[in-house]
Amino acid sequence: MLDAEAKADGWYALITPLIAEQADPAQVLIRYKGHGAVERRYADFKGPLAVTPLSVQHNRRAAALIQVICLALLVFCLIERQVRRALGPDQTMAGLYPDNRRVRPTGRMVLYHLGELNLRIGNATDPPTVQINRGVQLHLLELLDVQVTQPRWPQT
Repeated sequence: MLDAEAKADGWYALITPLIAEQADPAQVLIRYKGHGAVERRYADFKGPLAVTPLSVQHNRRAAALIQVICLALLVFCLIERQVRRALGPDQTMAGLYPDNRRVRPTGRMVLYHLGELNLRIGNATDPPTVQINRGVQLHLLELLDVQVTQPRWPQT
């Protein structure tokens, strides 16, 4: 009895609507294993975007609210993707955690560190400046290709 169960260790029983011409068993398993990334995005949808329960009176408003939330999630995912692509094949960086270990940056960690940036308001003769407190913030801005030294309004 135990020998039969030991032989089945590591086997997956997967049901799929795909036919054999669309995917072989290995491709079905890869698709199944990639499901965690989709689930993580649902967790992002509920978590770091600070989406709280809201009561709306019309279906149009509910649909508009969902669209805004989905756009925010899209921007969140694109920020994470841009940082990871700019890091290259290793896709890890130090400085995101206090112990300085190398980890893959997540959208949550990127926004956490960039959320501490301050903007000093300028005027017509003195452009606005971003006050960077830590090196990891500057590194993240470089990875995102954000030019913090360029004023955002035309010179007069």
